[in-house]
Amino acid sequence: MKIAFSKIAIPAQGAVILPVGDGGRLGPAAGALDKRTGGALSRAMKVADFRGKREKTLTIVVPAGTKLSRVVLVGVGDAKSVDGMAAERLGAVMFDAAAGDAGVAIVLDLFDGIAAGAVAAHIAGGLLQKSYRFAKYRTKEDESGKPKLKDVDIQTGAAAEAKRMFIAVSAVVDGIFFTRDLVSEPANVIYPASFAARARELAKDGIKVEVLGEAQMKKLGMGSLLGVGQGSERESQLLVMRWDGAGKSGGAPLAVVGKGVCFDTGGISLKTPPGMWDMKWDMAGAGIVAGLMRTLARRKAKVNVVGLCGLVENMPDGRAQRPGDVVTSMSGQTIEVQNTDAEGRLVLADVVWYAQERFKPSAVVDLATLTGAIIQTFNDHYAGLFANDDDLAQRLGAAGKTVGERLWRMPMGDEYDRELKSLIADMKNIGSGKGGSITAAQFIQRFIRKGTAWAHLDIAGVVWNEKGTVLSAPGATGFGVRLLNQFVADNYEK
Repeated sequence: MKIAFSKIAIPAQGAVILPVGDGGRLGPAAGALDKRTGGALSRAMKVADFRGKREKTLTIVVPAGTKLSRVVLVGVGDAKSVDGMAAERLGAVMFDAAAGDAGVAIVLDLFDGIAAGAVAAHIAGGLLQKSYRFAKYRTKEDESGKPKLKDVDIQTGAAAEAKRMFIAVSAVVDGIFFTRDLVSEPANVIYPASFAARARELAKDGIKVEVLGEAQMKKLGMGSLLGVGQGSERESQLLVMRWDGAGKSGGAPLAVVGKGVCFDTGGISLKTPPGMWDMKWDMAGAGIVAGLMRTLARRKAKVNVVGLCGLVENMPDGRAQRPGDVVTSMSGQTIEVQNTDAEGRLVLADVVWYAQERFKPSAVVDLATLTGAIIQTFNDHYAGLFANDDDLAQRLGAAGKTVGERLWRMPMGDEYDRELKSLIADMKNIGSGKGGSITAAQFIQRFIRKGTAWAHLDIAGVVWNEKGTVLSAPGATGFGVRLLNQFVADNYEK
């Protein structure tokens, strides 16, 4: 989809989208069009009781006195309160309203002088996010339901500013799309080696990409991660991506770690067949880390960030890890694997330790589709936030609130940690079955060194949505890229 920014001038023909404020308030250009149509817009609003409530729409087909095909009125509510998040949601609503048209003009005449450039840029970002479709494997598609929108002219009194700000916004969208592509692919296409190969493409953006194989990980003592992947014919990988946007003066990097279980059968502790297909997106944490790295590089973020992904498959063949096996992690701590389906934490244990050993990061944030328990708690409305540092937790929560990717902080404590006590090893990988998302976080925390600020995001309920969200079609949501990009921008950029 091609997006252009231009000055306000309602076209003579085609489809037009007009924002409407509280109480049905029209902007100057829209008001002039209303007069030109003999009051058709205001009459339609009155009959439909359309009062400009945010994200509500009203379509007027072939308005009298014009050659326009249709006018879509989109409610924006109080125009002064439209921030970046609200603008992106409005952009997504506008995409849905105009998806059947080849081209559309969006006339943002209500926003002149009210951060008009930023609003226009974020509306464009919302349009793009909602336009995403993963249809590469379809040989036939119902053309009547396929979006046709290809050209969008966003008219604003701050066109130059909108173009400038759209550079950063589009970089975020690029990262989201990279994540959605990875998460949407089937497991016969995206597996540890092919995921790493896709990540190597990021070198074109200036990211340093390194991939460690099983032999290298064995030398490092990563028995926890390697145990998960030993039942698969596909070799496990450790992906390391470095963006040194702040250079040597930027200090220690932020480490972002992603769980990359490219398919999770549960191993010998086999999952039930219904719904197992969706375990192709058990690597979404790694997908988010890769998308974030692309975003930071494409917007030339002045920050040092290292992204690390433990890439494995959890399969149940004759070599697979058994319930009751004991493995030794890179940290030297031993783990009794009582349930092979609690595998993500085993992967993260070695990757977060490696991140701390090698990079001495300023903080560690990990993302993982870790537990079904978090879905039972929040459905698809929040991700769970666990942290050993109140300030880090607060800053992540604030970033999530800004972009509409909500986090809810969960409790941690010794009473939960004690559930990991093993009779034969330093710990076991599961608790009693109650508070499962909390005991999983407690497990990861055992591999965080004293003095290192750490946060864990359990994203199991928010990375895939069968019905779609305001900003995404059904499927992969890309949740996390916007959140972490905002977190980095707010707290780490120089």
